[in-house]
Amino acid sequence: MCTMEAERIKTYMEQAIQAYLDAYNAKDIPAMLALLDDQIVFENISSSSGVTQTNTKLEFEQLALQSVEYFTERKQVVRFSILSTDSAAVEIDYQATLAKALPNGMKAGHQLQLRGVSIFEMKKGKFTRISDYS
Repeated sequence: MCTMEAERIKTYMEQAIQAYLDAYNAKDIPAMLALLDDQIVFENISSSSGVTQTNTKLEFEQLALQSVEYFTERKQVVRFSILSTDSAAVEIDYQATLAKALPNGMKAGHQLQLRGVSIFEMKKGKFTRISDYS
């Protein structure tokens, strides 16, 4: 692959990641789904709540619909990223306000502030894996 083609693909990857985060921040689940492969593997690995995983776009949609209800607002902002032609590692600042109490004892109105890393993998213009670590 020539350098110009690789740079074009990296630019697309960066734009797709930003589009995904913009959709996430806006709670726009259809826009998030439009960026995903039908066999998307999504993993959320958290030091406080363990591992959550989905293996299809339908499972991802169900998790996203369930998760959106927990927050009055949420925002992910890219701090730093490393891009290749088929994957990216992105350091993210995450802020959210809980809409309702969580099983771990956090109350509605509690503000979360986390820093994490997300790994994105892409094939044929769609995300095939997203792994979030926090």
